[in-house]
Amino acid sequence: MTVRALTFLLVALLMPTLALGAGKPAAPRGPAPVEGTDYVRIEGGAPYAPAPGTIEVAEVFGYTCPACAQFESLLNAWKAKLPVDVRVRYVPAPFGGPWIPYARAYFAGEALGVSARTHPRVFRALHESGELPRNPTADELAAFYAGLGVPAARFNAAYAAPSVDAQLARARTFIERSGVEGTPALVINGKYRVIGTSYQDMLRIAEHLVARERAAR
Repeated sequence: MTVRALTFLLVALLMPTLALGAGKPAAPRGPAPVEGTDYVRIEGGAPYAPAPGTIEVAEVFGYTCPACAQFESLLNAWKAKLPVDVRVRYVPAPFGGPWIPYARAYFAGEALGVSARTHPRVFRALHESGELPRNPTADELAAFYAGLGVPAARFNAAYAAPSVDAQLARARTFIERSGVEGTPALVINGKYRVIGTSYQDMLRIAEHLVARERAAR
């Protein structure tokens, strides 16, 4: 047998093992979280957008929230390393005032299928470049999204759609049920609200609670 043939044989034999290893979730970091200190159990909780075979990590956020802007890059890097059975969902908090037009803008972008690329850009435009004001009009938001390749007419139609009103109501219900009073907040599968002492600590606790949900399936 040639060296090349032997190499192909070894790769073929190892492929099942490599595939299993690639799909195996990493062990959670640090000590196991403590109820009441690291997280709150939500009585009667339910996922924001349940999907069969997945564990939901819902982030309640607001574009006007400076802490959410700081957390966004950390969460995005963490999200990129998650196993395929974990799904991060973004829930814009319509607390009132400028929170509402920005929440509508997120849902409009989601409906148009552009939120993956517009979501981080809105944070940067509001907290870094100053392209967006704190309390925007619908026209200001449409002009900004047009600069990202979304025709203003399409954005305005999505922004004003009744489906966005329904999404806002759904977000309010989820936030109230989960006991979220500030942002950023993480809710795991609708069952646990993460507390944490820092952004990294929040993600560590989330990892443990995700692993708990996986083990319970």
